[in-house]
Amino acid sequence: MDSTTTDTATGPPPAPMGRRERKKAATRQAIADAALRLFLERGYDDVGIREIADAADVSTTTLFKHFPVKEALVFDEDADQETRLVAAVRERPEGQSIPIALREHALTTRLAAADGDARFTAFTNLVAGTPALRDYAQNMWLRHTAALARAIAEESGLAPGDPACTALAHFALQAPRAAYAHDDPRQAVSRAFELLEHGWSALTQIEA
Repeated sequence: MDSTTTDTATGPPPAPMGRRERKKAATRQAIADAALRLFLERGYDDVGIREIADAADVSTTTLFKHFPVKEALVFDEDADQETRLVAAVRERPEGQSIPIALREHALTTRLAAADGDARFTAFTNLVAGTPALRDYAQNMWLRHTAALARAIAEESGLAPGDPACTALAHFALQAPRAAYAHDDPRQAVSRAFELLEHGWSALTQIEA
């Protein structure tokens, strides 16, 4: 389970998926939905791969074609999340700073998915209470940080591997997660990104 979003990028719409691609996507979604339902009902460690395959009406071979490891069943939109993060930077409106673009992405995707959603709360509790999922999530966020930092560097004209780009990517990804515990998560995220915006503006002015 990951946050859903509405694609606001300009340009021609993507070509519609063919029948085979639609079938594969539907099968993948059915597997992920069955897995999450079972995990939330009984706990991650008490559910086996064969049970998930049976619940989704697929073979275990088919399941592993879509999800090579058990942990990936919980983070079924991992690659899509990274794509959306990078697009938020690369496709931001002209004149919009990178921190503000990332703030808008956080408010319209990650926090929007959490607003009043008991299932999202159950999902976060599942991950927090399962060591294997916590480790997988940490590695996933490290990958996203690296991809986002590269995009930030390229869009800013800074050197690849510039620590400032890595720091901005890291804090931009962590801000929504840290805000969940606040009474007003959206205000907390906005405040966090105000700090990032001021620091980034000062840095880029110096670099210029």
